[in-house]
Amino acid sequence: MATIGFIGLGNMGGPMAGNLAKAGHRVLGFDIVPDNAAAAAALGVAVAGSGADAVKDADVVVTMLPAGKHVLAVWGEVLGAAKPGTLFIDSSTIDVESARKAHAMAAAAGMASVDAPVSGGVGGAQGATLTFMCGGTDDAFARAKPVLEAMGRKIVHCGAAGAGQAAKICNNMLLGISMIGTCEAFVLAEKLGLSHEALFDVSSTSSGQCWSLTSYCPVPGPVPASPANRAYAPGFAAALMLKDLSLSQDAAAAAGAATPLGAHAAELYAAYAEAGFGGTDFSGIVEFLRAGLPKGVSR
Repeated sequence: MATIGFIGLGNMGGPMAGNLAKAGHRVLGFDIVPDNAAAAAALGVAVAGSGADAVKDADVVVTMLPAGKHVLAVWGEVLGAAKPGTLFIDSSTIDVESARKAHAMAAAAGMASVDAPVSGGVGGAQGATLTFMCGGTDDAFARAKPVLEAMGRKIVHCGAAGAGQAAKICNNMLLGISMIGTCEAFVLAEKLGLSHEALFDVSSTSSGQCWSLTSYCPVPGPVPASPANRAYAPGFAAALMLKDLSLSQDAAAAAGAATPLGAHAAELYAAYAEAGFGGTDFSGIVEFLRAGLPKGVSR
């Protein structure tokens, strides 16, 4: 078993660190929010007084932070406190450029590194069923995989430095688009007098089938586990979907890729968040569509 430093113990990071402790690893965690640290401590994580204290004896360091600027700042602070050869894993969802900068910082400090963003939301973090999309060298991935397996169900090596973030951005752009399409289909069905169950029964077994429909249905009833049955309490908040869609559009602009549906999905989720629903599950945008789009949003 390894000694693991874990920085960022929020809604995702706390349960992930807890699952590492549950698997038998010695986990030293740090978060600037005391309540997050206390919640992680209840899951078996030893709370460190600083990021440097969390990493100084670690074999592996995991970070789970809000944005690229936070990852670069934290890695800049703690790389010098870690033992030579420590493996650094970043599971935040950040832009590809920042991920590559983090890899370069780690290499300059004599550390191995993997970018390993996740899919699966808070439920996946709690249940250790996350999917990890990884970028880095073959050797770094081989070292990271046993650690990630304590927190997730599927671990995929997507390629070199930054490839994990690229995969996450592309995947979540597709998810945002498909959720809006699924919601539009249900709104149209309602207008045409078709029941939710009838549309679900047809589309879930025919050409309209997709994850947004069959696993995360945006209307109550057909999929009991979906947030639609809990007043859209967030499994994956709309504000986080907007963040990922914004990252996809930044990446598309940098790469010269045409993503018109991704751009429109970002516009719709921006309007949804600006209307005060950023903390609602992203599937709740179905209610926004029912009400009609606000002025200024293209149709």
